[in-house]
Amino acid sequence: MLKLKRQVRIETERLTLRPPVHADFRPWSDLRRNSRSFLKPWEPSWAPDHLGRKAFANRVYWSNRAVKNDTALPLFMFRRHDDVLVGAITLDHIRRGPAQAGTLGYWVGEEFARQGYMREAIEALTYHCFHRMDLSRIEAACLPENKPSRDLLEKCGFKYEGVAQSYLEIDGRWRTHVLYACIRLDRRGRTEPI
Repeated sequence: MLKLKRQVRIETERLTLRPPVHADFRPWSDLRRNSRSFLKPWEPSWAPDHLGRKAFANRVYWSNRAVKNDTALPLFMFRRHDDVLVGAITLDHIRRGPAQAGTLGYWVGEEFARQGYMREAIEALTYHCFHRMDLSRIEAACLPENKPSRDLLEKCGFKYEGVAQSYLEIDGRWRTHVLYACIRLDRRGRTEPI
């Protein structure tokens, strides 16, 4: 018999993290459109239909499949007091077996940046990964000049591990990234959320 996975929902002090649904299209497209220049330097180039309804429907379909197949955990971040979308966080490339690992990615709308929302989301997702999903390692990468993202990862218990040349195509160019990891039983320092 096929066992259905329960829908993932993570609550923090100020946020609800949950997978996207079709009804999120308008808030998502508005937030991405309004934050385009803020996000552009840190993301892959947007396809011409990036903000279109069909592209979003494909995103929701991919999200549902990824959660069901345990290959990714894409979550939208909503402010709890007014249910406003503030950004998204994804654990992608989940690897089971001896690795028990995944790769973290995230973005936040410009108007919600530097208000502690992403730190709250990363710490909650890290806890969920280690204590509910039984992962051992969460990896993250960012551009070397993205000091706010580097500082954020370090505040969340991620440790610098090195450099990956031409790691991702960002804003139309192959870019070198700095690599971080948070390990469940890390002897290098604190990894539990505060």
